[in-house]
Amino acid sequence: MDDTDDLSDLQVEVATAARLFGLINSNRDFSTADSWGKNQFNSSFPAALCCYMASIGMDANYLRTSSGKLSIGSLGIAEVFGTEPLAKTTHFSFEMAYESYQKFTSGDTPRTDLVISTTERPQRQTAALEVKLTAIPDSVTFMLDESKYGAELVLRPDTIFYLAAGLSSDNKTKLRNVFEADGVNVSSWDSARAVLAQYAKMHAALKEIAIDEEVVQRPSILQPIWKTEGRSPRLAENCLDLFVWSTVGFLYFVLDIAQPSEQTKFTRPMRTVVWTYKMLRDIAMNGSTNFQSTIDSLTYGVKNDKAFSAAGGVTHKYMKHQNLTKPRIKKSEIKSIILGGGQDLLSPERRFDAIIVNSPEIFS
Repeated sequence: MDDTDDLSDLQVEVATAARLFGLINSNRDFSTADSWGKNQFNSSFPAALCCYMASIGMDANYLRTSSGKLSIGSLGIAEVFGTEPLAKTTHFSFEMAYESYQKFTSGDTPRTDLVISTTERPQRQTAALEVKLTAIPDSVTFMLDESKYGAELVLRPDTIFYLAAGLSSDNKTKLRNVFEADGVNVSSWDSARAVLAQYAKMHAALKEIAIDEEVVQRPSILQPIWKTEGRSPRLAENCLDLFVWSTVGFLYFVLDIAQPSEQTKFTRPMRTVVWTYKMLRDIAMNGSTNFQSTIDSLTYGVKNDKAFSAAGGVTHKYMKHQNLTKPRIKKSEIKSIILGGGQDLLSPERRFDAIIVNSPEIFS
């Protein structure tokens, strides 16, 4: 069956021209409606946003550690991608494994949201990025002053493997030195009690890595934010911007929200710290880790459908910046990112609660 068989005449016409700025070479065909579904759009639009920002000379907001604390600086999109974003040789692969990390796992390398490659000789993958398109304000911060708006951040378990692999790729010798001296001795990794007894030492070992000025960090999580007028579905005039977390910056964030305490049960952030420690230690000491076994076995009574989530009231402290309060990209610029009528191929979810909120006349 032809891809356009189920489309209206208007959609067929649109589909021949629909595209996203900068995504010339990709494993997604943006001329077809299938590439504009919710799951696809949430990672492809951010990649196009990056390309658009590069075209106007705008850098990403970069969350990294510096002088022992998390800070926000700027990073060019070429540095985020590891290659020139607008070059004809740049390729965008979605839901793809990053081949360089295969050596760090005893099983198959999990896929990540976006892998950047260059077809320039020698052909190579240049970046692996988890993509989190997040809204501000979220359901926790919408009632606050807009200077306190925050975005909810939800992380998958596979993200933790990519964090560990990225850190290990750049710092294997330094990590090995930390783990050889950290004094951690877990009698049974399956036992929540045994692991909790060693949690403070694990946390301290990872904190040593997170604040070490010599530890190399690389872009890891791409977090574009889109801003609405309060809780309404209307975009703010200044509505889009881009935040990028480095491997070490994100490690610092997780450690900061999962401090050692008298806690007798695991929270998701605490378990994420354990997952990170276990994977990093395995790679440093043995060369690879069975990340899937770690995620499946070390659950400690908490579902492993996600690593953890942090509401906007939590993330705001770390992402607080003038570009969070007033994003730099205006809503009028969206038409320069979504091209060829691509907006007509979008199929947003039809949520009943959203319909009610946007139909005030039924209560008048």
